[in-house]
Amino acid sequence: MSYDRTIRLDSDFDTAVTAVRKALADQGFGVLTEIDVKATLKAKLGHDMEDYLILGACNPPLARQALEADRSIGLLLPCNVVVRRDGDTTLVQALDPGTMVTLTGLPTLEPVATDATARLDAALRSLT
Repeated sequence: MSYDRTIRLDSDFDTAVTAVRKALADQGFGVLTEIDVKATLKAKLGHDMEDYLILGACNPPLARQALEADRSIGLLLPCNVVVRRDGDTTLVQALDPGTMVTLTGLPTLEPVATDATARLDAALRSLT
């Protein structure tokens, strides 16, 4: 089962991060959390790795609808978007919102997942 929506960009990491933030905002997502995995692993473990950032994106109306359908859905929120270096390119990966429906089996989440997927896909398309 595929659980991601991924694009590859020829831009550098910082440029990609800036573009991803704008693309998400243009689709109604705010970034609630940010985890700099590279910095965290370096500080905590002395481990060096490529640039790797996890953005916790949230579209409040969609989050509200999902929570009304299933209060436990918060375990799958916010929508994680990863920006990471992969060789000479930058990958942008978003968790496929359809995963909410697949994991829960709740048809009431289908409209939320469909809307979130359309918005995330639009954001990803705008980056290419």
